[in-house]
Amino acid sequence: MPEDDTATRRQDEEQDRARTRLGHDPDAEADTAYADGKYRGNGRNETRQERADRQWQELVQEIRVAQTGVQILFGFLLTVAFTAHFQQLDEPDRTIYVITVVLGSLATGALIGPVAFHRIVSGRRIKPEAVTWASRLTMVGIVLLLATLVSALSLILRVTTGDDLVPWLVAGVLLWYLLCWFALPMWVRGRHTNGRRDPQDGEHPR
Repeated sequence: MPEDDTATRRQDEEQDRARTRLGHDPDAEADTAYADGKYRGNGRNETRQERADRQWQELVQEIRVAQTGVQILFGFLLTVAFTAHFQQLDEPDRTIYVITVVLGSLATGALIGPVAFHRIVSGRRIKPEAVTWASRLTMVGIVLLLATLVSALSLILRVTTGDDLVPWLVAGVLLWYLLCWFALPMWVRGRHTNGRRDPQDGEHPR
């Protein structure tokens, strides 16, 4: 996903405002810096807008993977309410089902949100900012998808097994999701970058 260094971004915005007051164009200066090679990094030779275009394409590919999973799961959940077995569920299971459907709906909205976001701001020359906000929406959608999967698993195991081990099984699966989706990437990032930006992207103004 695109970098999101809040402190650095705020500092850059303050510098941009200062340059604007002095009659400078911060976007033009940033693009000139890219073109001159100051921010090329390891083989990168792109302007700020070109970098935003690349990041957007990468983000779209990530969203497609997440959207496929949440749409299949959400479609399945919607059909459950119309089955004969659903009428036999007790109140706690019905509550879990409602929570799961709501979570799935929220996840779907967050993961489709970047598409609407891009349509609305398209042509306004704010692609880098659009990439940042679309990335945040995507992360929110991933967290909601995680909650949807865990809730759906809990409901299915409760209905099919009714075993006292269900909470432990769900907790184990949740830990596995957290490991694969968050802990492992964060560990690799910390191990190989020491908090620095990806050297493949190089240093950049914002």
